[in-house]
Amino acid sequence: MITKLPRWILWGGAVLAFSAGCVNTAALMGFANLSVSHVTGNVSLFAAAIAYLDARSILYIGTLLLSFLAGAILSGFIIGQDALKLGKRYGQALYIEAALLLVSYWLYQQHDFLGQLAAAMACGLQNAMVATYSGAVIRTTHLTGLTSDMGAAIGNWLAGRAISKPTLGFQAVIWYCFCGGSAVGAYLFAKVGYEALFVPITIVLTAAFIYNYASDRLPEKREPKRERHSS
Repeated sequence: MITKLPRWILWGGAVLAFSAGCVNTAALMGFANLSVSHVTGNVSLFAAAIAYLDARSILYIGTLLLSFLAGAILSGFIIGQDALKLGKRYGQALYIEAALLLVSYWLYQQHDFLGQLAAAMACGLQNAMVATYSGAVIRTTHLTGLTSDMGAAIGNWLAGRAISKPTLGFQAVIWYCFCGGSAVGAYLFAKVGYEALFVPITIVLTAAFIYNYASDRLPEKREPKRERHSS
């Protein structure tokens, strides 16, 4: 249960959720008309394609699901932990995510479905970057579980039970930021098409730079230098 939320986690979750909302809306409004951050809906479409023996949809949606999974696998390989802790390899993962989004933009410009796969991989990577903080599950690319958690917390509060208000507040911030990013993505896509992806690309690159800048100045990273100097 979160009792006090560091600002860097609040801001990080907010901007990444905004970015994911923007990416997903652009993907939905594009030629593929498929989500890149929501596995559940795509699984339902995949199952329907199987039922109707639609080989083309089975191939496209199946590879989309595998791409999201591949992004999550890559995240686990790079970061190697479930609990959020400053000073690990999140910056590297964010740079890879930005690169995937750039590749996605270029492929989308060619009207290539591989762009959808690159965007899904980027979302899978981002969503798997952080699993928990102080026992609270943190996801930034979809809202189903988060909305359920918020509803359960509100129900407990209405029943007079104690809840973690910082956790509920953090979940609400992610919810509204994802929604806001989706609105911005939809507006920009209607105006400039896939150039809308440059907003999340810029956000992710900036987050990676700021994260690396901050983590490189942690006391535990400076300590070995002092020890070598003193010796």
